[in-house]
Amino acid sequence: MESFFKYGERGSSFGTEVRAGLTTFLAMAYIIAVNPAVLSGAGIDGGALACATCLGAGIMTICMGIFANRPLACASGLGINAMVAGITTTMCGGDWHVAMGVIFLEGIVILLLVLCGLREAIMDAIPVTLRHAISVGLGLFIALIGLADAGIIVAGNGTLVGLGDVTSPAFIVGIISIIVTVALASRNVPGSLLIGIIVAVLAGIPLGVTQAPTGIVAPLDLSTFGAPFAATADGSLAIVKVLTDPMLLVVAFSLLMSDFFDTMGTAMAVAKQGEFLTEDGNVEDIRPILIVDSAAAAAGGFMGVSSITTFVESTSGAADGGRTGLTSVTTGVLFILAAFFSPIVSVVSSAATCGALVYVGYLMMSEVTEIDWSDVSQGFPAFMIAAGVSFTYSISAGIGLGFIAYVVVAVFTGKVREIKPLMWIAALAFLVYFFVA
Repeated sequence: MESFFKYGERGSSFGTEVRAGLTTFLAMAYIIAVNPAVLSGAGIDGGALACATCLGAGIMTICMGIFANRPLACASGLGINAMVAGITTTMCGGDWHVAMGVIFLEGIVILLLVLCGLREAIMDAIPVTLRHAISVGLGLFIALIGLADAGIIVAGNGTLVGLGDVTSPAFIVGIISIIVTVALASRNVPGSLLIGIIVAVLAGIPLGVTQAPTGIVAPLDLSTFGAPFAATADGSLAIVKVLTDPMLLVVAFSLLMSDFFDTMGTAMAVAKQGEFLTEDGNVEDIRPILIVDSAAAAAGGFMGVSSITTFVESTSGAADGGRTGLTSVTTGVLFILAAFFSPIVSVVSSAATCGALVYVGYLMMSEVTEIDWSDVSQGFPAFMIAAGVSFTYSISAGIGLGFIAYVVVAVFTGKVREIKPLMWIAALAFLVYFFVA
């Protein structure tokens, strides 16, 4: 074990690595309940989603540990899964298999970019400020989803949004989940997000929000697997429909951009905690990390659980002493074991996950301090991304607004030479998308 993971060489131990893996699992286990809650809007069976979410996270996290040997864990990404639910009804004719085909294609393309060495080049083309802005926008977006799921934010009377009914059971459960999660997190209690969900689930029993489970242990439900290759209503394969629909190809591009920057930011955050960030700000041995993460995105589409990506909660395990892939392997094994208890997980209401979503949104908002708001050429495009993602309730729309704003402001401030070719192409692609969408 030591000869493979080299945890002694990195100043860790077997016990520390296992403990760190458990910490990471507790920090991100909320996704087992949250992902089915979000994707159920696409018409996918909740029980199957819970099982597939566990298996997808477990398998790809183990792969990360073995091939990258770093304390990074993977699971279905928040924000992207909400977009999947949205495009299922608006662009995929209500067929979630087609939406998963978009995810599968995005993963394959981004994997090819890594293998060809182009993903690093893309990273260099996008200003650092805009990378931070994407995380900020996703943070607001995720928090908005959580608050809406609990009925804390609703469509207002005469306004776009308003405060929900404070006496409704779902509202009360949502508030409880937020209070418990924040209280525990502020005390650095391991697994505070998961505990917050559990407490909210228990509180929801007398309020009628939490429904009784249909069982405790269930056989693995793999019915969501192979989604991109399922037949659609017209008899064609879902992936073929994606490849022949220009609008879905644009969506795949948007997801690729979002998935890419989220991973880069997460890798840097974990590397800082895990002590494998170089003095010049580069992540050591990032290529295998990017390869596994890209393959995970495609795997997520194949398994029908949205894009699987590296989780920022991995920082909790790294902060707890995790330094090698053994931390990831431990986390992955725990996720696979959790797949056999999907009936229990499926009783978790969306209101009970409100606190986890809101707190994760708060964590992602920390990136706002990395943006130079005094420079309009950097601050305004960043603002358009952060505001656009949440106000339009669309990740791709927000990113597009920011990219276009960056090019426009650079032109008027005499900084055209700072715009790299890929940014021109991306801004133009988004401009076309907005007109034809």
